[in-house]
Amino acid sequence: MNRPTPLTLAAFVAVLAAMARAIFFTPLEAVQGPAQKILYVHAPAAWVAFLAFGVVALVSIVYLWLHDDRLDRIAESSAEVGVVFTTVVLITGPLWGKPVWGTYWTWDARLTLTLFLWFVYVGYLLLRGAVEDPAMRARYSAVLGILGALLIPFIHLSVYLFRTLHPLPVLMKTGAPSMPREMLITLLAAFAAFTLLYAALLRTRYRYAVERDAMTPGGFA
Repeated sequence: MNRPTPLTLAAFVAVLAAMARAIFFTPLEAVQGPAQKILYVHAPAAWVAFLAFGVVALVSIVYLWLHDDRLDRIAESSAEVGVVFTTVVLITGPLWGKPVWGTYWTWDARLTLTLFLWFVYVGYLLLRGAVEDPAMRARYSAVLGILGALLIPFIHLSVYLFRTLHPLPVLMKTGAPSMPREMLITLLAAFAAFTLLYAALLRTRYRYAVERDAMTPGGFA
């Protein structure tokens, strides 16, 4: 059994520390109360999902140019991690929405587009499992990975383009962030911890892909 790498251990500690700060040391939001603390999982998970699928698109573009099998493995690995974090987003969103909006689900533009994004990359993974030829699988997957990532800017801008229940961005906006300093520090810590977790999971999944392909007849060397 492989021992956890220093990166994995650091990510685990960082996430635990960020969650402990969110639960025990960050004040409650005046209107939403305890439900607001889901933000410290929901928003960082969304960021990591976008990051993961952005990586899929970027390395897929380069793969179509260079045809480097390592890039295909990175894309595959990042897509799997992205699907996991998008699932977290789709679970924590309704859990937060129920006490705030009064319902677990509404066909809000951002919710709907995020669900569509999840389906696209689940389809990406299914496509990889359905195509046997490695080169053809990599090409088809690269194209779908690039097209799927085009949804990301629409999801981010959906609060400006459509009538939506989601609030405007707290961080990525002009002017000062619209939250107290203690909450902002916790949110930034959670973003950093989840980003570190993404890097650790991506590295672990990539190493698995290398070992799998080395043992699979017809796989990449």
